[in-house]
Amino acid sequence: EVLQNHVLEAKVFHTEYGTGVAILTGAHRFSLTTNIDDLKLRRMPEVPGLQKPPSCWAVLSQDRVTIVLLAVGQDLYLLDNTSCSVVVSELRRLVMGSRVVCSPPHSLAGLSPVPRCPMGCSPAPSTCWQVLPSAWQAGMVGQQVAAGAGDVPGLGQPLMCFFFSPAFAEASQEIFKIASMAPGALLLEAQKEYEKESQKADEYLREIKDQKLLPEAVSQCIEAAGYEHEPDTQKSLLRAASFGKCFIDKFPPESFVRMCQDLRVLNAIRDYQIGIPLTFTQYKRLTIEVLLDRLVLRRLYPLAIRICEYLRLSEIQGVSRILAHWACYKVQQKDKSDEEVAHAINQKLGDTPGISYSEIAARAYDCGRTELAIKLLEYEPRSGEQVPLLLKMKRSKLALSKAIESGDTDLVYTVVLHLKNELNRGTFFMTLQNQPVALSLYRQFCKHQERETLKDLYNQDDNHQELGNFHVHSSYS
Repeated sequence: EVLQNHVLEAKVFHTEYGTGVAILTGAHRFSLTTNIDDLKLRRMPEVPGLQKPPSCWAVLSQDRVTIVLLAVGQDLYLLDNTSCSVVVSELRRLVMGSRVVCSPPHSLAGLSPVPRCPMGCSPAPSTCWQVLPSAWQAGMVGQQVAAGAGDVPGLGQPLMCFFFSPAFAEASQEIFKIASMAPGALLLEAQKEYEKESQKADEYLREIKDQKLLPEAVSQCIEAAGYEHEPDTQKSLLRAASFGKCFIDKFPPESFVRMCQDLRVLNAIRDYQIGIPLTFTQYKRLTIEVLLDRLVLRRLYPLAIRICEYLRLSEIQGVSRILAHWACYKVQQKDKSDEEVAHAINQKLGDTPGISYSEIAARAYDCGRTELAIKLLEYEPRSGEQVPLLLKMKRSKLALSKAIESGDTDLVYTVVLHLKNELNRGTFFMTLQNQPVALSLYRQFCKHQERETLKDLYNQDDNHQELGNFHVHSSYS
């Protein structure tokens, strides 16, 4: 069918099984696979009366169930493995002349009004409905959606939300909704009045204290600050929380301090020059380690390092790992000489704990810069890390020198046996002649493992005394 009717549109999505792809064919049928590495194309049920492509569609995947959501005219349909069902028929009555706009979500959390005037709407500007990812919706339009009240522009009737998962009211909505009497709202007003040196501050505080809700008010303000994207609003809420803490005995400061730290990080990555507008919920689920990985992949090394230093992450977990990534990127720059690159890397990295110069050298070697790799290995303090890479680069004699310098007998044996297999017999013996330590160790090896080779060594050295001893010992044997 796909070959005959071609693919009109395709969407990539992610599931527990891996990366999936869904396609819309020229016959207006949907097919999908949940894992492109194990390709099993599944044909979805037919949408009744669908004679042209839907105005928009998206793939939703959760709890091992994958479905297709599509908009046909003013209706929403869900396609699962076995059936096609209408989800929102009330939208026809509610939103006259509008169309549905789907954004690829992580999970279908709800419908939120988004003011737009797309082509295909009624002549007058209308409100279009957009399916939003749960985390984005919760973080940015949560106040309006969770309130469930107020007029929708152009419709003149209350906002109606359709939730496909449990809905909850956020702290920010509790604080900022009109005429709110929530503890956090009263505390925020108290702090503002205090700054104005107004006696109303005492009245608001007394009202919260009388109900013994001051700890809850502080917690609400701290939580609400996390969901706000404007730094001024964040500061206002945190000032209110700090103000309220002064009137509580032994309020644990950890949540306040942690929120201040998290918001500093979030505001830094939300800057337009960085452009990672994560919500607080997304940031927490992502974890700081994954965020740092994303900054590193975008080569935003200075910001990643500043975040590590600010959060006081361990060097091995934070700064060292980022510097190692930076160095591996640096060796790929072809416009600078090997000496310049090696010097720049050493100046930046120095003796930072957790840094492996051998790994950076391996990346340089993979990029075809063998001489740079050798220069970088000079900064590697661990001979056990130097030697294997030198052998890989076919710098066996240098590897032997490094192994002898290390004083590690096992390492010397490793290089010697590698040379024995790599070189012809004469060259191998000549190489050992120039390294007395290696030669002595190899003789010890031959005494126990290769007696005939020992005779050849004595012959090469014209060591008649030891050669005579060898023959006497062989005779007794």
